[in-house]
Amino acid sequence: MALNLGSKLRELEKKTEKAIQGGGEQAIAKQIAMGKLPARERINCLVDENSFYEYDLFVEHDAREFGMDGKELPGDGVIIGTGKINGKPVAIYAQDFTVAGGSLGSMHARKITKIMDYALRMRLPLIGINDSGGARIQEGVNSLAGYGEIFFRNTLASGVTPQISVILGPCAGGAVYSPALTDFVFVVDNISKMFITGPEVIKSVLGEEISMEDLGGARVHCETTGNAHFFAKSEKECFEQIKTLLSYIPWHNEEQSAVAATREPSKKYHIEKIVPIDPTKPYDVRDVIRSLTDNSDFFEVQELWAANIVIGFGRMAGKTIGFVANQPMVLAGVLDCDSSDKAARFIRYCDAFNIPLVTIEDMPGYLPGVDQEHAGVIRHGAKLLYAYSEATVPRITVILRKAYGGGYIAMNSRHLRADFVFAWPMAEIAVMGPEGAANIIFRKEIMEAADPDAMRKQKVQEYKDKFANPYVAAAKGYIDSVIKPKDTRQFVLQALELTKSKTVGRPKKKHGIPPF
Repeated sequence: MALNLGSKLRELEKKTEKAIQGGGEQAIAKQIAMGKLPARERINCLVDENSFYEYDLFVEHDAREFGMDGKELPGDGVIIGTGKINGKPVAIYAQDFTVAGGSLGSMHARKITKIMDYALRMRLPLIGINDSGGARIQEGVNSLAGYGEIFFRNTLASGVTPQISVILGPCAGGAVYSPALTDFVFVVDNISKMFITGPEVIKSVLGEEISMEDLGGARVHCETTGNAHFFAKSEKECFEQIKTLLSYIPWHNEEQSAVAATREPSKKYHIEKIVPIDPTKPYDVRDVIRSLTDNSDFFEVQELWAANIVIGFGRMAGKTIGFVANQPMVLAGVLDCDSSDKAARFIRYCDAFNIPLVTIEDMPGYLPGVDQEHAGVIRHGAKLLYAYSEATVPRITVILRKAYGGGYIAMNSRHLRADFVFAWPMAEIAVMGPEGAANIIFRKEIMEAADPDAMRKQKVQEYKDKFANPYVAAAKGYIDSVIKPKDTRQFVLQALELTKSKTVGRPKKKHGIPPF
């Protein structure tokens, strides 16, 4: 019996060793030469040491046409399993480019959908490492069916468990829609490539030449398209970003984020010195956020795209908070198509995963102009209104300086059922800026005055005194308190404490219809 067991164990070791070699030493060496880590090394870099357990190692493809019969593809080009990050279990799959270019066939897709089903059933975050040339052409419609099964599961798990996509190589054609359906997409400079049609197809159809990097490289998707959320210079930096993100978010939608020890903000960020009283002078709103958060830590999301609005995670009293803030350093912090989309999606994520929202407001409204109108700023701007109105998590707003027009309403106003709205004494809450309003309201007086410029200045000041301040809104109950800047953290902390057991009733319905 012992001899028989020994032979079986040797057989297992032999099969395992062969399977984990992937495409072989030469293919792995080529992968490394491209600046990419092998698939198993990627997983080991990401998870806690010795915590990864692999499943379906011996799965084989079942294709028989176009020379596939009898062809060996270890693990069918994808590794699946579970591991731990920060001591908590996660589900992972990693495509292995050394095996048939990581191409997706029927069994490859079945392995991915199996770990996706585990993640949803066990309520675990799912991390997908994408490195694939796309559909396996030899398997025809079976490859397309595999993608469809993945997309369906992405949608099913949305808002239930966190889904993270890591693009560490090509992600082409239909494959790009799985990352697009997930919550967060990580990319690495000079390694990540995402595109529907490659440069060769574009050249043949349109006659235009474009490099792979300019078409769908990491920077393009972080800065231009908004398809990616985090940019890294190396794979290992990317894995550290993922670990940081997971330290902030809950493991599923029926639990709260982990609570850390409360730490006071750094004295480096003195809130009264950050924001100039002059409403025309810019400042970095991220410093305001750091003046409020524990240890002044702030983990920004989509830093490089639509930078006129800032989103990300911080902690207050040890608990994760989602921040949405206008950025006066970029376009004066106006709302436009992209910033509305960026903020709305983040708000919906926080709402789905029980993360309270703090909104920092300082903006002159929506960006005017023909380009924005034709780009659909009405439809895109409505997404922000919808997201805030729909959200049932605790929602607190602090108005620092400007809050004009429709932008005032959209940035989590009392009228969209914000729980608490605070304003600083220099806040200007009005239909539009004093200059524009005075030019319209007092047009006749200004035109007929002996000194139009002096009259304009007089009327602008008159408008400011009557309307461009927080007290008119406070008198109507739209502002809960006009507060000193130095008291902002304490007011927000108290509001978060009061709203932690918040309950909200909503009309019964299958789902709403947001302005997608």
